[in-house]
Amino acid sequence: MRVTVLDHPLVAHKLTVLRDKNTTSPVFRLLVEELVTLLAYEATRGVRVEPVEIDTPVTRTTGVGLSKPRPLVVPILRAGLGMLEGMTRLIPTAEVGFLGMARNEDTLDIITYAERLPDDLTGRQVFVLDPMLATGGTLREAIKFLYRRGAEQITCVCLLAAPEGLAALEEELGDSEVNIVLAARDERLDENAYIVPGLGDAGDRLYGVVD
Repeated sequence: MRVTVLDHPLVAHKLTVLRDKNTTSPVFRLLVEELVTLLAYEATRGVRVEPVEIDTPVTRTTGVGLSKPRPLVVPILRAGLGMLEGMTRLIPTAEVGFLGMARNEDTLDIITYAERLPDDLTGRQVFVLDPMLATGGTLREAIKFLYRRGAEQITCVCLLAAPEGLAALEEELGDSEVNIVLAARDERLDENAYIVPGLGDAGDRLYGVVD
């Protein structure tokens, strides 16, 4: 497992505004999209390409195009949806699937309640979108789910991660070809398994509180 934390002033600036409790939902959504596009640049560094012959206005030349099967982008519902636009802005020809996973707030167990994915992911590069890597439970189960479908390489794009969550993933998935791309590695989890200093509940800040 490889973890990359982006060290860039624009990433740090946008993340600071996201953390501010006074940032409104419309601004929060816009900044998430912008920040994910910056993260996606690093996350797609290893995306597979193949030679493509094209004609420029001057001559014929060889460039590159995305290899087939195309990359698959999988946001974790619901908060991951807020990251989708930022990711597909960089790779608009990628296919998109959906995976619904939630944490039981009492037991902290992960429940899979929805999925819309190809039955066979053999040979696919998959990019998982989930803003908060807290305990690691959601990403762990999502990664296992995708590998069972045959995914070849998985890259997780997250805004924040807690060291406890990263350690849990490393313990269970350390031998797997998994990349984690982050805007920041935060201090710790609190007694309610929220990231500190964090930015609160990303889904609520994106879309409002659901009773």
